[in-house]
Amino acid sequence: MSFSDRDGTIWMDGEMVPWREAKVHVLTHSLHYGLGVFEGVRAYQSEQGTAIFRL
Repeated sequence: MSFSDRDGTIWMDGEMVPWREAKVHVLTHSLHYGLGVFEGVRAYQSEQGTAIFRL
């Protein structure tokens, strides 16, 4: 299934761009390893209980 003939816009790098111009480099780390879809939140045990810090 080809998506190269789609019309409209798509969100990419903080802005809306035409669908046909939305390209991802073949060596993108997230494309190979899927790490770009996860967000890390650290939690630490303290005397008052668990402490969670936002990024």
